[in-house]
Amino acid sequence: MSATNKQLVINCTSFETRIALIETGQVSEYYIERNCDRGIVGSIYKGKVVRVLPGMQSCFVDIGLERAAFLYGGDIQSENPEDLPEIFDDDENTSESSYLKKNIKIYDLVKEEQEIIVQVAKDAISTKGARVTTYLSLPGRYVVLMPNINHIGVSRRISSEEERVRLRNLIQGIKPDNVGIIVRTASENIPDEKIIADIEFLIKLWDNIRTKSAKSKSPALIHEDLDLIFRSTRDLISRDLDRIVIDDKKRYEDLVRFLNRFSVKLGAQVQLYQGENQIFDAFGIENEINHALGSKVWLKSGGYLVIQQTEALTAIDVNTGRFVGGRNLGETIIKTNMEAAKEIVHQLRLRNIGGIIILDFIDMDKHDDRDKVFQFLVEELKKDKAKTTALRISEMGLVQMTRKRTEESLLQKITTHCPYCEGSGHVKSDVTIAYEIVRELVRVFKKLDSEAYVVKAHPQIVDRLFEEDKQFIDELKFNYNKKVLIKAASNFHLEHFEVTAVKQ
Repeated sequence: MSATNKQLVINCTSFETRIALIETGQVSEYYIERNCDRGIVGSIYKGKVVRVLPGMQSCFVDIGLERAAFLYGGDIQSENPEDLPEIFDDDENTSESSYLKKNIKIYDLVKEEQEIIVQVAKDAISTKGARVTTYLSLPGRYVVLMPNINHIGVSRRISSEEERVRLRNLIQGIKPDNVGIIVRTASENIPDEKIIADIEFLIKLWDNIRTKSAKSKSPALIHEDLDLIFRSTRDLISRDLDRIVIDDKKRYEDLVRFLNRFSVKLGAQVQLYQGENQIFDAFGIENEINHALGSKVWLKSGGYLVIQQTEALTAIDVNTGRFVGGRNLGETIIKTNMEAAKEIVHQLRLRNIGGIIILDFIDMDKHDDRDKVFQFLVEELKKDKAKTTALRISEMGLVQMTRKRTEESLLQKITTHCPYCEGSGHVKSDVTIAYEIVRELVRVFKKLDSEAYVVKAHPQIVDRLFEEDKQFIDELKFNYNKKVLIKAASNFHLEHFEVTAVKQ
C-alpha cells in the first residue's frame, strides 16, 4: 500500500490487539495480545516460595497464577549489589540472567514460605509455568533501570565510541548508588536532559513499587508492564520507523499522548487509518501471516525451506527445489544457502521461534564457502532484536543456534493441536485404514457366529473399499460365506471405523 520503508501497523478490537512491523514492504515481526490471555512478561509480583528443588537448583513460587512460577537458582540475586551474572552484558533486555552461582546451594538462597519479589522473564509456555527472576529491570524510553545492581552499560548497537563515552560519563555523574542503568539504543544523540528525565521517572516508579510491595500480602501483582501497543512502540520506535498506523481513534489519541512525552516528532509519526478495508487487509498482512503457518517456504530462486517446530527444538532444512543455477554446482549451492540464510532470519523473527534451532544447509565442500555463508547469517541475525547465539557450520552443513524465547511462538499462539493427528502432524493413510478394516473383518468372522456384518467408516475410506480394495472385500465374503454391508458415516474421524454383527 505504501513505499514507506519501516512502519508499525496496529489493529485494535475489543478482544485483541495485533501489531505488524513492516520493513521494505514485508512483514518482519508480528505480535498479538488477546484480552483473554494477556502476556505478563515484565510484570513484577510479590510471591511466596512453595517448593524448593535442591536437585535442580531451583524453586517454585506462587505469584497468584494458575501454575506456580519457576525460579532458577542462578536468577536469584544475592545481597551484594556488585553481584552480576557471569554472562551479563550490555544488552537492552536484562530480564533473564540464567547462570549458576558456584558453590551456592538453593537452600542457602531461599526457604519455603519465604516471600520474594520477582519479575516474569518468560510467559507460561505449553505445560510450563512462567519463569521468573529476582534481577528486576524497568525499561524506559532511553534507559533500563536495574534496582539493587551497581552497573552501567551502553547498548552494543551504539557503534560510535565518542557517543558511548558521552553516555557513559552522563550516567556516571547522576546514577544513584543502589541501581544499575543500561543506556538503550534510542539514547543515541539524545540531549542529556531527556535521558535524565527518563531516569528520574524510573527511579520514582521503583520507589512506588517498593512502597506497594511493603503494603501487599503475597501473592500479589506489584507492577504491570505496559500493554502491547505502548510496549511495542517504546521498544521499536528507535529502529528508524517512518510511521505508525493505527485503526482505533481512542488508542490513536492515547498513543500520540504517550509518544509526545518523549518527543513531539514521535507523536507526529502516528497516523489514524480510516480506509474502507480492514487495516491488515489493506497492508497485505493477513496473507503473510497465513503463509507463516505453513511448513514450506519458497525462495525467490526456486529453492525452499522446510520448517518443523517441536517442543524440544526447531529444525529448518534448506533445499534447492526448482533452482538449477548455472553450470557450476558449487555456485548454485552457495547462492541457495545465502538466500536461505536471509529468509531463515526473517522467518525466525516473523514466527517468533525461540529455543534450540538446527539449520541444515545444503552441503558445501569448501571451508571458505561454509565460512562465507555463516558470516552472512551472522550479519542477518544482527537485525533481530532477540538475543541469538550460533555455532559455525559443520562439515555436514549444520548450524546449531539458540534464540531467546520469552513467549509462545506464532504457531503456538494462533493454532491448536489437530483433532485428527493430536499434534503428531500425521494421520494414517486411506490404504492403511482400509487394510485394518479387512483384518478386523477376519477377526470378527472367526469370533462371532453371524452371517451378516455392517462396516461404518469415513466416506473417504468407504470410497476406497468400494473401488481399489473391492476385490479384498469380495474375497472375504466368498471365503467365509458372509455378507458385508459398507456404510459411510460423515461424522466419523478419518481413522475411526466400526464393524458390527447384525441379524439376518
